[in-house]
Amino acid sequence: MTATTLSIDLNAIVANWRALDALSAATVETSAVVKADGYGLGAGPVAAALAKAGARSFFVALAEEGVAVRKAVGNAPAIYVFSGLVQNDALLMRDYNLIPLLNSAKQLVKLRMQAPDLAYGVQIDTGMSRLGMELSEFIMVRDKIAKADLIISHLACADEPDHAQNAQQLHNFNAMTRGVSIRRSLSATGGILLGADYHFDLVRPGIGLYGAAPFKDATPVINISIPVIQTRKIAAGQTVGYAALWTAKRPSKIATLAAGYADGLIRAMGDGGLMVWAGNTPCPIVGRVSMDLITVDITDLDRVPDHMEIINAHQGVDHVAKAAGTIGYEILTSLGARYKRDYRGG
Repeated sequence: MTATTLSIDLNAIVANWRALDALSAATVETSAVVKADGYGLGAGPVAAALAKAGARSFFVALAEEGVAVRKAVGNAPAIYVFSGLVQNDALLMRDYNLIPLLNSAKQLVKLRMQAPDLAYGVQIDTGMSRLGMELSEFIMVRDKIAKADLIISHLACADEPDHAQNAQQLHNFNAMTRGVSIRRSLSATGGILLGADYHFDLVRPGIGLYGAAPFKDATPVINISIPVIQTRKIAAGQTVGYAALWTAKRPSKIATLAAGYADGLIRAMGDGGLMVWAGNTPCPIVGRVSMDLITVDITDLDRVPDHMEIINAHQGVDHVAKAAGTIGYEILTSLGARYKRDYRGG
């Protein structure tokens, strides 16, 4: 069997949710962000495990993502949609009891014309200049959103605790929402770690649930095990892979593994000094990562393994991301459809 296995520990995701929940007061609700198919790990299984553990609210990017989560968690939990009302989403929102987070006065008008009975929240821009109503627009609608379920904003620099924009956005959020009786939410994972001033009524952990930075105390969630499909001996001076970028300095044994950048193992990893593990022994990736294959120097192993691991307890997703010049979010959400997915726990 040549399928690469992506093992996903649902109990670890639940443990991370509980650990982040414990960082805020009992009166603060801890929700879960499961957009991008649960950060690439499967929104259905992830949301179902978190709902079983006690999560009452979920956040997705698009209405279609909300449908998948609704089917997994049943009718009770709230499901918020960051994009708000776009195109012809109103009917889908109503059919699956989804809550759009309105990003403009135009979306508020659309809601009242197409689905006046639909529950909704509001997203405001406190300095990220991405989604949400700016101050002038929010002032225009502030007296018209008394029935909103939630007001949210998003921190741009929460993964840098000392960044001045965190305090500025906190000030802006307080100023824009002062006096409203609607529940408020400002923080995702990074904001939770900034402390109680940023927590308000609801926090929205995302990446921290899945074992990645900035939540340094997270329990690891995934393991990727890749089959070895061929080995060969090469002489000193021979090259390996596209563009002949790696040259053997000694007689070597090279293993070819059945995964590549089509599986989210980004091409740049091959230049980042990354290891692949045979049990507890690290072996270096050599040559360029290609679409379906990775080549690894296993010269120092006593025997040829039948599989090797690129993400495991020794080497987490953030380490792999750093070697590829990216972040854990991109690695997780790039994991392809070819993996055999093995869910554990939940």
